Amino acid sequence: MTEKELIKKATQARSKAHAPYSKFLVGAALLTEKGKVYTGVNVENASYGLTVCAERVAVFNAVTDGEKKLKKIVIVTDTDQPKSLCGACLQVLSEFCADLEIVCATLKGKKNKYRLRELLPKAFKRMSKD
Repeated sequence: MTEKELIKKATQARSKAHAPYSKFLVGAALLTEKGKVYTGVNVENASYGLTVCAERVAVFNAVTDGEKKLKKIVIVTDTDQPKSLCGACLQVLSEFCADLEIVCATLKGKKNKYRLRELLPKAFKRMSKD
């Protein structure tokens, strides 16, 4: 799966987002180590705290299918500059891959690439019982 194909899948998914309050539609495409792709969209709720980001929806879809080894995630927004992931999404992604490749892209073709460790260098990890 090429990066261009992942961007296309995230863009297609974005059109299904439920964002009646912010009007900020986000699509995500998550590639696993086995080569499977899982998409996600942001789903807003009138009770704002119940809103879920596209990135977490993609992760939850992968985990539901038994996939926990993540390789790369692409998120697409309709903004002038690529938008980064929120802290909650970074933390959820770190549960499955400490050095995930992240591509933040726009509908206009701009993109930024990161490694998860760059964006969340000190991710919370469960404390050892030792």
